[in-house]
Amino acid sequence: MPEPTLDPDETIRDYPRTSGEPVVTSRSSGPGWMAPVALALSVLAAAAAGWSLFKPTPVPEAPEAPGTFSANAAAADPKAAACKTVALVAEGVSLQSRIDLGPEPVALETVAANTRLSMVGGSVYLRENTPSNTPAELAEPIGALANQLQEAAQYFFVGQTSSVPEQAERLKAAATTSEKLAGLCK
Repeated sequence: MPEPTLDPDETIRDYPRTSGEPVVTSRSSGPGWMAPVALALSVLAAAAAGWSLFKPTPVPEAPEAPGTFSANAAAADPKAAACKTVALVAEGVSLQSRIDLGPEPVALETVAANTRLSMVGGSVYLRENTPSNTPAELAEPIGALANQLQEAAQYFFVGQTSSVPEQAERLKAAATTSEKLAGLCK
């Protein structure tokens, strides 16, 4: 019986007569350099991914917003920097508490929420942006105003309105401190 002719790229299964297991041989093995090159490339890619994951991210310098004091300006004139901080907070709280969105309950609650937010945000802003070298006669009322705004906002959060006598006193104290600061900043 004649031997069959096979395509050179096909795998030949030769069944030896002495053993029960077939032996697989291949006539085409392809280029032997591909596997090592692929392995090297994958190792390099993994190394590059690991390096980019763990390298420190550079922090760009943020440009100053118009009308703000830099750290150098605050160091040179801490009173002016502190007064600018107070004026910004006072303007924000005043603006948010006087918006008229209408008489509907949702509109009134929206204005109240914005007022609370401006009070809490203002108290944090005062604490974080008042220069450490601010004169004591100005720094003490700024700290007091920050505490008063935060306390009044917290009582607003639990449902006390300005018609509650204790809350009205808190708001009056914050207004008095704000007026005192306006006088000191002239």
